[in-house]
Amino acid sequence: VMTAVSVVSSEQQHSVVVTTDVWFKPLTHEEIEQYWQSGEPCDKAGSYGIQGLGGRFVTRIEGSYHAVVGLPLFETDQLIQEFL
Repeated sequence: VMTAVSVVSSEQQHSVVVTTDVWFKPLTHEEIEQYWQSGEPCDKAGSYGIQGLGGRFVTRIEGSYHAVVGLPLFETDQLIQEFL
């Protein structure tokens, strides 16, 4: 998962890209079918939400959990600090 964040003012711009590797367990046809029937994958980038039902398939992550969810909090805070 690659998540980019930019903070911009009229004087400056700072950006960061946070990369997180996500591993999934092998899924059975039944698990895939049940997950699809839940409706959860229909409105997700990558068809899963680590914070939802799809999280049960994740065996490991390397990087930022918050970046996988959508906003890397630590890195975003670091960008904002550059403006203060």
